[in-house]
This record gives sequence, C-alpha cells and structure tokens, in this order.
Amino acid sequence: MEAVDSNPEALGVHIANAVNKSDILYLHVIAPRMIEINGKLETLHGLLPMRKAFKGTLISSGGYEREDGNESVADNYTDLVSFGRLFLANPDLPRRFELDASLNKYNRTTFYISDPVLDYTHYPFLEAST
Repeated sequence: MEAVDSNPEALGVHIANAVNKSDILYLHVIAPRMIEINGKLETLHGLLPMRKAFKGTLISSGGYEREDGNESVADNYTDLVSFGRLFLANPDLPRRFELDASLNKYNRTTFYISDPVLDYTHYPFLEAST
C-alpha cells in the first residue's frame, strides 16, 4: 500500500501544530527517503519544516545508517534517530557504532516469524562474529 499527499511538507507542519496543542512530549516519524541519488537514498520532501514547527522531541526513522543519523541530529533535522532494521540484525548496535565495527546484514524475511531457528533473535553479537 502506498500513501501520497499533494503537499506532504504542509501536511507535516499541520500535524506538528496540531499535536503541539496537546503538549505531546515526542513525535516519532518516518523520514520519506524514497529515491536513490548518487548511491544514497534521498527525498524530495523532508522533515525539516515539521521539525521546525514541532515543540517537543522529534524522533525519526527511515533507513538511517550511523553517519547520516549523526548528521541529521547535528544539523538539527531531528532530535533522535531510531534504527529499527539495523537493531534487529545487530543486537549490540550501539557497541558496533562505538567501535565502527561491521554490521550484520538484515534479512527482512526473518523479522516477524515464529521460527525459533530463523527469527530475528538469532543474529550474532559482535564478539561471536569476530
């Protein structure tokens, strides 16, 4: 299923202003990173207008890796970054980021299954993979 809006940035600002009225502590959004430009996922519509409008803590997801996650926080594009898929495949993700260690590749087909041998709880920790 695909969702589109004729003016996603204006919609984001509208949502931010609406939740500001309720003193919401944080807003968790998925950054629309849809196109590959020069080997990197980019978007024509960003979260910056929403970020500027929202008064609480903004948490963004959406395919971030360590570097672009850090850049997004440093550039005040977001307050926090969540790393869903990377965390599923790397249960020790903060340690790997700290050491600049290699990451396990994730396999989407294992994320939400009940197979005790193949599910996402069986990705190796750094110590076990070196």
